[in-house]
Amino acid sequence: MTPPSSDVAIIGGAAIGSAVAYFLKVELGHSGSVTVVERDPSYARSATTLSAASIRQQFSTPENIRMSRFGIEVFRELEDRFGRGADIGFREGGYLLLASEAGEETLRRNWEVQRAEGADIALLGPAGLAERFPWLSVAGIAAGAFGRTGEGWFDAHSLLNLFRKAARAAGAVYVTGAVTSIEREGGRIASVRLASGERIACGTLVNAAGPQAGDVAEMAGVALPVEPRKRSVFVVRCRTPLPGMPLLVDPGGIYVRPEGDVFICGGGEDEVGEARAADGDFDVDYTLFEEVVWPALAIEVPAMEELKLVRAWAGHYDYNAFDQNAVIGPHPRIPNFIFANGFSGHGLQQAPAAGRAVAELIMSGRFQTLDLSAFGYERILENRPVHELNVI
Repeated sequence: MTPPSSDVAIIGGAAIGSAVAYFLKVELGHSGSVTVVERDPSYARSATTLSAASIRQQFSTPENIRMSRFGIEVFRELEDRFGRGADIGFREGGYLLLASEAGEETLRRNWEVQRAEGADIALLGPAGLAERFPWLSVAGIAAGAFGRTGEGWFDAHSLLNLFRKAARAAGAVYVTGAVTSIEREGGRIASVRLASGERIACGTLVNAAGPQAGDVAEMAGVALPVEPRKRSVFVVRCRTPLPGMPLLVDPGGIYVRPEGDVFICGGGEDEVGEARAADGDFDVDYTLFEEVVWPALAIEVPAMEELKLVRAWAGHYDYNAFDQNAVIGPHPRIPNFIFANGFSGHGLQQAPAAGRAVAELIMSGRFQTLDLSAFGYERILENRPVHELNVI
């Protein structure tokens, strides 16, 4: 049964929304009611479950690095937080970001920021790359940054289930439904209404609606430059063993990483001319694989000239058209409307930090563990983009 009112209502029950509910109810001991509204409890088309499920510290913005480091801390303490046997299949295989001569200086500057933040990243020249990764072609490569620890990949479903199960056990209520309208009373959110006609009055409303976050904000009369963008992910098999392969990103943004006895890969979309993804468009772009992804992989990893495409899927993620960084915090003129949106492909890895940050805002009115004020909504109003140079 849908509760008639809730101290905190969260729109979106995937990784971000469930992390907010978890940190509120479990780690911060929020005594009030928490209701999570999720339109698809199967999460079959969720950005969380259709992502490439990886985490890195190789950003250029200190706040993004700190969010990832917090996430790694959570991953390494799963049993302490969620109980014996808690596991998300985390493989600390690292990221390897490659740069051509044109991008070498940017890679080096980013590396200096990462090192200053305590990230364990090695900067390697062509000789060092060839020695460490003998299957890699270093032709045209000037440098590479390799995350020796604190980077890798994991199972998205398992992380979501841990947050969701723990939040529910602590009293958070999950409601299946689509929000169709948001009611305001002056400078505050009063309630949300569902497609069923049910109304939930709330003290605080959290927008954790992922790719639909911009639509949710619009219901509250707020402009939020977040929209769904489609990304295709391809699963391939390679005949030749590639020992010790990390998550490899070529200078053009094409990525590949191992997944058991296969590899997953993608990237290469044209973000400049890209349109908003239609709500039901989950068709895989096989032309992208044939014309962009596979040729790029064959250049960097010659053994991948011979690949077998095993399967593929497409998903949507919440693209922030303003600066491709998260929007976290309250609206300056609607203080009980809190954003946790626009992660632009980084939402799953940043879910623990974002969940903790939003929970702290609700409980104390300020950031405590991490100062994420740089990602506040005010920067959009004031046209102050946060320039992240390592967008993948």
